[in-house]
Amino acid sequence: RMDRLDWKIIDALERDGRKSFADLGEAVGLSKSPCWTRVRSLEEQGIIRGYAARLDPFALGLEVQSFVEVRISLDAHAEFEAAVMAHPAVVECHTTAGDSDYMLKVFARSVDHLDELLRHDLYKLPGVHRLATVVCLKTIKRQGQLAEWARTTEQR
Repeated sequence: RMDRLDWKIIDALERDGRKSFADLGEAVGLSKSPCWTRVRSLEEQGIIRGYAARLDPFALGLEVQSFVEVRISLDAHAEFEAAVMAHPAVVECHTTAGDSDYMLKVFARSVDHLDELLRHDLYKLPGVHRLATVVCLKTIKRQGQLAEWARTTEQR
């Protein structure tokens, strides 16, 4: 179970994963060494999964974001999931309950590029029976902060 300092650490790192241990420790009220020890523990527990730069897809020319619902045949889950993991256009893949088996998040350079991606790549993934695509017109919120939400809901 995490204590108050652990919550402060993950909140601070979620906002800025490039903080030095000295700066992080100062922000949460610890010296550098105990702060490092706590961060290592949070990493070992799998609470902190890694550190990465957040890239802006639009700045990279990937201006069309879409969500693709996928229905596949019952015997193709392993092959489908392996193919999705290997496909660079699929940035997220989730299993779902309801009419579809999976929900994919993909980016494309244009609507024409998305059409090509759907017809020539995604539709040909193992076991695919049906695709239903929703094109995102505008993203209101991206990459929300989980630490504060998880901390407040833990106490309920």
